[in-house]
Amino acid sequence: MSDAALDTTPLRAPLIIEYPFTRTVGPVLSAFFTGLREQMVLGIRRSDGSVLVPPVEYDPDTAAELTELVEVGTSGEIITWAWEPTPDERQPLDRPFAWVQVRLDGADTPILHVLDVATIDEVATGARVRIRWAEAREGSILDIACFELEDGTP
Repeated sequence: MSDAALDTTPLRAPLIIEYPFTRTVGPVLSAFFTGLREQMVLGIRRSDGSVLVPPVEYDPDTAAELTELVEVGTSGEIITWAWEPTPDERQPLDRPFAWVQVRLDGADTPILHVLDVATIDEVATGARVRIRWAEAREGSILDIACFELEDGTP
């Protein structure tokens, strides 16, 4: 057979990337999400007494299994933040907002979420905030609609 008879057309095939499965969250995250549905935030106590929020199943430093769930507050302090001036349709709010890391009362680690404020001037590290719960809750992180300033001022 001669080289002239070889077909040199590239082969093509569709590539569809998908993950057609449902992940189970296990006993720790299941309790965390169930708590959110009930307007309660759960963390997990480490052997040194500190509390991680959101909870994890294994200590990030020692790899020891963690099992002691504890309720923490629904208010806390902004640890750090970043302003989102032009959110797109994938963002949680349809108007400017702040991404915030909030250390809830009783927790030693912050949780990342959004703060609903009208202007960047209302946001400050150290400001007290509280959870605004979603009207319809179903056991997901979206049960926290956002955070809002606790007293209306930073």
